[in-house]
Amino acid sequence: MPVQSVLLLAVVGVLLVLVIWFDLSWLGAFLAFGLLAATILALPIATRSAAVIVPPGEARTGEGTGSDAALAAFADALVDPCLVLDSRSNLVHANGAARRRFPAIGVGRRLTLALRNPQLLQAVEAAQRTGRVQTVEIHETLPSETWDKVVIAPLLRSGEHPDQLVMTVQSLTELKRVDAMRSDFIANASHELRTPLASLLGFIDTLLGPAANDPAARERFLGIMRGQADRMSKLVDDLLSLSRIEMHQHIRPTATIELAGLLREVRDGLQTQAEAAQLDFVLSLPEGPAQTTGDRGQLYEVFENLLDNALKYGVGGKTVEVVLQPANKPGFAHQVSVIDHGPGVPPEHVPRLTERFYRIDAETSRKRKGTGLGLAIVKHIVSRHRGQLSIRSQLGQGMRVDVLLP
Repeated sequence: MPVQSVLLLAVVGVLLVLVIWFDLSWLGAFLAFGLLAATILALPIATRSAAVIVPPGEARTGEGTGSDAALAAFADALVDPCLVLDSRSNLVHANGAARRRFPAIGVGRRLTLALRNPQLLQAVEAAQRTGRVQTVEIHETLPSETWDKVVIAPLLRSGEHPDQLVMTVQSLTELKRVDAMRSDFIANASHELRTPLASLLGFIDTLLGPAANDPAARERFLGIMRGQADRMSKLVDDLLSLSRIEMHQHIRPTATIELAGLLREVRDGLQTQAEAAQLDFVLSLPEGPAQTTGDRGQLYEVFENLLDNALKYGVGGKTVEVVLQPANKPGFAHQVSVIDHGPGVPPEHVPRLTERFYRIDAETSRKRKGTGLGLAIVKHIVSRHRGQLSIRSQLGQGMRVDVLLP
C-alpha cells in the first residue's frame, strides 16, 4: 500500500478519537484533516520512493538486467564453452560446457587467475583495448594434448568501449588428429607406391641399356617387374576399397546373407593359394542356415582378407580353421573365427594390427605381397555392419581372429 494512504488513514483514526472522546467539533476535525492531507500529499517524491542498491557487477537499470539475463540464457544454450567477462576481465557468467572445460574458473574471479595461457590473455586485452573481435588458437599439452579456437567478441552497449566480452571456445582436437592421420596416411601410401615404382624404373633403365640384348636377363627382369606392378595394383585396389568403405560407413547394409555358403565360396576361391602354401582349410559350419544382414561383397572381402592372412602368416601350421557358430555375446547372433597355427605375433603388437600400413616386419610383409591395409579394411567393414572384431595371438601359438555379427 502507498505510504500516503497509510498516513491519511492514520490521520482519520486520530481525528475520530478526538471527536468521540474529547468532544472536538466535526467542523474542526474536517478542517484539520484537510490541512494534514495537503501536507502529506505535498511531500517530495524522493521520500516516497524506496532506495534501490545495485550490487557491484549487476546492471544498473531494468533494461540492463533483462539483457544480462538474455545473454546468460543464450550462452547456456550453446554447445561449445562460452564465458562472459566484464570490463576488468572478471567472469560474469559461464555456461555448463565452459565449467566442464575449465573447472578452475568461478563467477567473480579474474580470468588471469584461472587461465594462464599468454596468447589468450593477450587476445582478451586486445579485445578490451580495441573493441574488435580477436581470434586465437591455443595448444595445450597437459593433462592431454588439445587444440582450441577461441573467439573473443566485445559487447558494446553504451558506446565504443566494450562493457563486456563474450568468449567462445571451439575444440579443434579431433580435426587436428584427423589431419595428422590423413598426413600419415598419404606419406605411408606414397612410400608404399614409391618403392615398387623405383624398382620398375630401375629395371626398365637396365633393359633399355646394358641388358638390351640379353634374353635371359630380360626374362628375369620382366618377371620381377610384373611382380612389382601386381603389388602396386593390389595397393591401389586396397586404397580404393578403403575409400569406398569409409564413404558409406554411416549407411547400414540391409541385404540378407547366408554365412555358411559365403565361407565355402571364399574357401574355394583361395584353394590354389592354400595348396601352394601347403595348408589345408578346415571348415566347421552349422547344419542349419546362418543368416545375417549385410553387404555380401564386403563380407566376402572380410573373410577373404582373413583367410589370405592366415595362409601368408600361418606357415608351418598345416591347417587353417574356419569356425561359424552362434555368438555368446548379447547383441550378436553369429561368430566367425579364423584360426591359424603359425608362429604368431607378440601380444604388444596385437592392438595395432588394424592400423593402416602397420607391419611388425615390413620386409617379410612385402615378400608375402602384403599391403598393410588388409586388417584395416576388415575393421572398417565390420564396424559398418555394427559388428565386433577381436584378435588374439601369442608367439608360437598362432593367431585367432573372431568376427561377431548381429
